[in-house]
Amino acid sequence: MIQSHNQNTEEIIKELCTSNGLSYEKIDKEGPETTTLEMFFSGYPMIAGMPFFPNLTTLTLVGQSIQKISDLEYCPLLKNLWIAECCLTKIDGLQHCTNLEKLYLYYNEISTIENLETLMKLEIIWLNNNQIKEIQGLHTLQNLKELNLAGNLIHKIGTCFDPNEQLERLNLSGNRICSFKELSNLASLPHLKDLSLNDPQYDPNPICLLCNYATHVLYHMPQLQRLDTYNVCQKQIKVLAEATVMKKIMYYNMRVKSVHRQLNEELEKLKERKCKLQKLPEDRIKLFKCNIKHLEHELTELQTSGKIQNNKSIKSKRLEIEKSIEDGENTDEASEESSLERKFLLKLDALRERITFWNRKLDENYRKMLECLFYVFDPDLPVKKKQLLQVLEDGFQAMEEHKRSRREEAVLLSNSLSICECPRIEFLQQQMKDERKNNNDLEEPFIHGKLIIAKVFLGHSVPACEKDPISQVNYPGANSVFRPRKYLLSDTSAANDETYSSMEHRNCDCRHRQCEWFVFDHELVLPEYVVEFEYTTLVKVQSLFSTLSNVIVEERKKNTEGFILSSDLQCDDEVMNMEPTVKARPKIVCLDEKTVLSVAKANIYSQITVLNLHGNSLSKLRDISKLTGLRKLIVSFNEFTSLDDVYHMPNLEYFDASHNHVITLEGIRGLSRLKYLDLSWNQLKKTGEEINVLHKHTSNVLSLDIRHNPWHKPASLRLSVIGRLKALTHLDGVQITEEEAAAALCFIAGSKISQASLLEHSRTDEARPRVLSVHPYAKILTQISKNKVDSQTHFSSSWYPRITVLDLDGQHLSKIANLEKLENLRWASFSNNNLTKIEGLESCLNLEELTLDGNCISNLEGISKLTKLTRLSVNNNHLTTLERRVFENLSHLHYLSLESNRITSLVGLQKAYALIELYISNNYVSTYQEIYHLKGLNNLVMLDMYGNLIVWKQDNYRLFVIFHLPSLKALDGTAVETADIESAKDLFGGRLTCDMIAERLGHSDFTKMHELNWTTSMIRTVDLVPADQFRNVCNVNLQNNNLTSFSGLIFLPNVKILCLNYNHIESVLPRQKPQNHLTNRQQLYQKVTSSGYGQQGSSKVSRDAGFGENLPPIMQSLEVLHLGYNGISNLAQLQLSRLKNLKLLFLQGNEISQIEGLEGLQLLQELVLDHNRVKTITEGSFARQTSLLALHLEENRLRELNNLQPLVKLQKLFLGFNKIQELSELEKLEVVSSLKELSIYGNPVTRKMSHRPLLVFRLPNLQVLDGITVSTEERARAELHLIEQQGIPVANSPMDCGFPGLPITFSKHPPMRVTNVNLLEGINHLFGSDLMFPHVFEDPLLNEANKHKKSKNPGMVTNNPRSIHAEIALRQVKGATANLLNQLTQQSGTTRSAFVHQNSRENDGRMPANSPSRPNRM
Repeated sequence: MIQSHNQNTEEIIKELCTSNGLSYEKIDKEGPETTTLEMFFSGYPMIAGMPFFPNLTTLTLVGQSIQKISDLEYCPLLKNLWIAECCLTKIDGLQHCTNLEKLYLYYNEISTIENLETLMKLEIIWLNNNQIKEIQGLHTLQNLKELNLAGNLIHKIGTCFDPNEQLERLNLSGNRICSFKELSNLASLPHLKDLSLNDPQYDPNPICLLCNYATHVLYHMPQLQRLDTYNVCQKQIKVLAEATVMKKIMYYNMRVKSVHRQLNEELEKLKERKCKLQKLPEDRIKLFKCNIKHLEHELTELQTSGKIQNNKSIKSKRLEIEKSIEDGENTDEASEESSLERKFLLKLDALRERITFWNRKLDENYRKMLECLFYVFDPDLPVKKKQLLQVLEDGFQAMEEHKRSRREEAVLLSNSLSICECPRIEFLQQQMKDERKNNNDLEEPFIHGKLIIAKVFLGHSVPACEKDPISQVNYPGANSVFRPRKYLLSDTSAANDETYSSMEHRNCDCRHRQCEWFVFDHELVLPEYVVEFEYTTLVKVQSLFSTLSNVIVEERKKNTEGFILSSDLQCDDEVMNMEPTVKARPKIVCLDEKTVLSVAKANIYSQITVLNLHGNSLSKLRDISKLTGLRKLIVSFNEFTSLDDVYHMPNLEYFDASHNHVITLEGIRGLSRLKYLDLSWNQLKKTGEEINVLHKHTSNVLSLDIRHNPWHKPASLRLSVIGRLKALTHLDGVQITEEEAAAALCFIAGSKISQASLLEHSRTDEARPRVLSVHPYAKILTQISKNKVDSQTHFSSSWYPRITVLDLDGQHLSKIANLEKLENLRWASFSNNNLTKIEGLESCLNLEELTLDGNCISNLEGISKLTKLTRLSVNNNHLTTLERRVFENLSHLHYLSLESNRITSLVGLQKAYALIELYISNNYVSTYQEIYHLKGLNNLVMLDMYGNLIVWKQDNYRLFVIFHLPSLKALDGTAVETADIESAKDLFGGRLTCDMIAERLGHSDFTKMHELNWTTSMIRTVDLVPADQFRNVCNVNLQNNNLTSFSGLIFLPNVKILCLNYNHIESVLPRQKPQNHLTNRQQLYQKVTSSGYGQQGSSKVSRDAGFGENLPPIMQSLEVLHLGYNGISNLAQLQLSRLKNLKLLFLQGNEISQIEGLEGLQLLQELVLDHNRVKTITEGSFARQTSLLALHLEENRLRELNNLQPLVKLQKLFLGFNKIQELSELEKLEVVSSLKELSIYGNPVTRKMSHRPLLVFRLPNLQVLDGITVSTEERARAELHLIEQQGIPVANSPMDCGFPGLPITFSKHPPMRVTNVNLLEGINHLFGSDLMFPHVFEDPLLNEANKHKKSKNPGMVTNNPRSIHAEIALRQVKGATANLLNQLTQQSGTTRSAFVHQNSRENDGRMPANSPSRPNRM
């Protein structure tokens, strides 16, 4: 191998030939035939011998020592060039290789990409592992498809690849790219398929270490097939990346809106503060203007009456009066007239001066909290230039620390250059005093100076006290202290007073506001500028700055103008008390013909030319249009809200309607001669509408005053008015110049959509930009896209369909027009204009995004046809309602922003099913019901309602919204956490509220309800507030829920029937537990007003009282109560004694072992305790149930029948399936002599043959026993049987007894009692026809196998034990009610047959049991 770098050319060519199998001797012949040459790792120092190979197409040189490319100009056909792992430092010598397609220059020392401009056919370039820092020199390589720049020093990408649109493979691994913004620039390469930024052979770029790197790249370059050598062409990967980015955009959009909202809140606070500060000046101005108009009115009346001459203007009279006073004219008549008129004029002048003063206060807007002040240097501490630069960088902290060592605790500043400079000047003058004696020509040392101008936040600023030193301790709570200029005079001697007065600047007003400020916190002072200056003056310096007193004007009796002090108000009072005083006049409330004639001092309407109605309480000008000769009309300081009575007054020239409450000019018409119009100090807001009225009906007005109105667009108001009212010469008291008029015309011309504006503000992009921005796409594309309409084609109409983007923000548009041809428009923005309605978009059916922020739009009628719309933003407008028909058509709308409007209801969004993001902050939504309108929006993940009344008006607002909108991921700018979801479920899950009922009913008029049926809904609490609106509800069925108490049901005033079967009722009102024993859910229950928790004490006394009759009664209208299958074990804890008027009580299917706690139910007529665990009847069980007519105790554990004596009216007793064994227990029933129906089947005692004769004999009124009627014959045989029983053995079977009424199967199977009484015939007959129970059960009783089983679904009847139990309970109440009515009828003298006949007749006119329920039922 040849190692020497000094080889001659011949040896290099020989080596080249040897390496490629060529003969050096035949090179002249073989060279032109050679197309490929290679040489590897041979130390080749240069490129030589290329003239012998003119047809060479591929040259490969690897591992050589080549430092420069040469000799390639002899190879014009070269296509592939490899010069790798050499020592190249520069790309050069390739200018003639115009056919070059592949260039490999990797592993060299190249630092710049250059000299490639002529290689137009290049497709592949490898420049990896070089020293390149910047990507450049590729702009002509439009055919470039592959570029390898890995292993270089590149930091930025920029737009260098924009010309290389054919680029397919790009490797930038092993560089120093660290910004997502740089990667976004690669999105402009539409054919890029393979991108490497983290190739395994190289170190990763810093950007690759960020967590969202791959997501960012795949979102911006969806066409990629490989990323960092990985295959990413699967569709799922791209979809996941795009979904992730969309979530990020939504999140940051939410955060941006939160920041903007906070900013707007601060601005609103500032506006409120400004309004408060302006209130006093405005009130003063109104007061003075009112008095001026009163005085002018009186002066006019005096002139009309002849007391004062009226042949000259007020101004000329003022001059004449002053002149006459100076000349000393003393005639009595003239002096008296002049004196009176002079008083009027002097007071008018004084009032106008005070108005000027207060107007200046309004213009100043008071002192701003942020001031630009001069920093006051300490003359004893010289400051070097380096220190000044440090102050600009770090603030005053270092300097103030140095000053604090001298016990100065505040930063000293001033708004006066003289105050700031005087200490320095005096110090330098004192220092140079001796030198000046020796050299009079010495330059003044203070000629050159330096200043620091700082931005200062004054915060809460207080005036300085003369005695207290300036320190934070002496001024607690203050951010700064100010000392007006006058206090500085206390340090100067009185001997210099004459000097002060001689130097007083009489024409300078700024001296009144000069102050020193002491700011305690140096962080509130931000240095901005260092100013170097030089004094230049023609006056001797000593006379100006010899002492401090030379620059401080004596103002001991004046106050700073920037503050409102008592002296200002005192001056106002003095002016108001000047002669002549304004006489109080009765205010006119209603205008009629007599009043008009009286005020105008005329006899007929035709004589009236001037009508002054100033300072009254008028709100209407009835019949004012009849004054056809009226030329001047004044109605200032009244109560007008509109001026629609002022119309068709052809001679009216002067109209003053200032200081009213006018909100619209609609109605004004026919004022063609009006020259002067004053509408100041009203409530006009709608700029475009009011200007249109003035343009149409007062086109010749010359002077117009519209100041002090809350205009919506005040910035463009003046130009808009001048441009529309072309005859106008004065606006708001200011003369209109020619330049201003020309500017207004240009403004009006530019406020219309023209061909020029469309060309300027449109783009023709077809694809949505893939950029991470929260701005509208129309704005983004307008800023970044260069795809404008070709200026050469705009003369034809073919360019209109090409427009896809239109951004007309801030163009002062009052109407959207001339867009009929933009049929392919996709993204449009019309923000910050003067639009009042949406129109002109009917042809833009492909519109996907529409932005209308910052206009005056009041409805959304114009977008209902834009069915492809996906994003709509109408922030900061005047929307009050959302039309449902508009959003029904927008089936693709997923983004809706309606912030800062006046929306009160969300009902229009019920069918906007595609919505993902909804921003509706700062509106007027105030009730919970509005949230229900969003429950159908299952895709909604972002909701912002901050700033609405509902947020702070309703308790637990956030949890309520999260509970009812479970799809939400963020609410009001805050993410919805798992803890929020759980808390929402705990607080609102299982609550029966008015809103839920209204949602099911479709209305909230609960007074129409008679029945509440809400079963199987997992209800835990009832919160129906206010309960009075449910006053007509008398039947409540909440069966199969999770209630533990009656909850809010106790507040329903007229409930008569309450069904709570299959719940978990523990008591009427829940027992209060100690706080440390409450669960989290129970603590949440206590927050609900009507849940029942917290209404009872937990002491033993209270508990005991809860079981007795001392507690106050509740639900006094309740008569029927169903508590079956609730797991009740302790009957006393139910507190049923509080239900004083209860008549029917059903407690079947519980775990009751003892009958107690019924002392207060003295009106109880039927009690059902079937299927419980009752073992004994204690002495107190029925102590006060003297009204009980029916008692059900079947399927219990009774062995004895004691303590039944109180049941003196009991007629029906059901004791089946107990454990009664002895006949002696049956004999105890003898105490219940009124018993008519008895059931004891299923007891052991029924196996004894004499049990039936015994009962028939012992109970003389018994009519039915075990379901079999007791006849007269049976009663006689029973008596005979018992007599004979003493001597005759007891029979072994019923047949042996000889009783034909007993069935043969009696000893084997007891008879089944079947109740077949319709509830309509029972409870409805008892309580009226309005009470209806919706179901009628006609099923047989349960068999023995299923009697102990329960089910959770009472709606299923077949093979469902629990539902059968429920039906048994309902059947029992129907049977019991029928029996009760039967007894009541018999007591009134009606026979049983008559009662049945009566019921059958009544049922003929009633609704059948299986008929549909009433419309108002639940």
